[in-house]
Amino acid sequence: MRGVLGAFRELDSAVGAIDALKKTRLGDIHVFTPTPRHELEHALDRGPSPVRKFTLVGGLCGATFGYWIAIWCSDYWPLVVGGKPIASWVPYTVFGFEVMVLIGALSTVAGLFIYAGIPRLTMMVGYDPRFSHGEYGVWVECPPDKAPAAEDLLKRHGAVEVRRER
Repeated sequence: MRGVLGAFRELDSAVGAIDALKKTRLGDIHVFTPTPRHELEHALDRGPSPVRKFTLVGGLCGATFGYWIAIWCSDYWPLVVGGKPIASWVPYTVFGFEVMVLIGALSTVAGLFIYAGIPRLTMMVGYDPRFSHGEYGVWVECPPDKAPAAEDLLKRHGAVEVRRER
């Protein structure tokens, strides 16, 4: 990955640079920040997280499996009591709910790991320890021919340091 990294001391400057980079479409933008900031999230405008689909599918599969395993156990080891049906959905709702929560939560964690890239086997290009101590970093992944334009744009918006990374 090649690109340009800009370090900003002020949040507003970083947000302005992100807005300008999105308008010029120089490349993919990544932000390094010491704490989560809603201003940066609004500037990046990534949309809703795709992890929620993992939660939905996991929950539906968990509920289905919960009902299925309870009904299978009742059919395999029947307890006939007063002419009541052996496999009824009402008493198995609690078990279906519990398995739905369990599988939904586990699939949410799996989706989080997948989309967050955990474990990360290689270091992220462009990260600087300053970005954990109060400064903001804006990384623009762009081809070498667009790098001068990205450098100029970051400098115009108040970057303390701008450098090309590889």
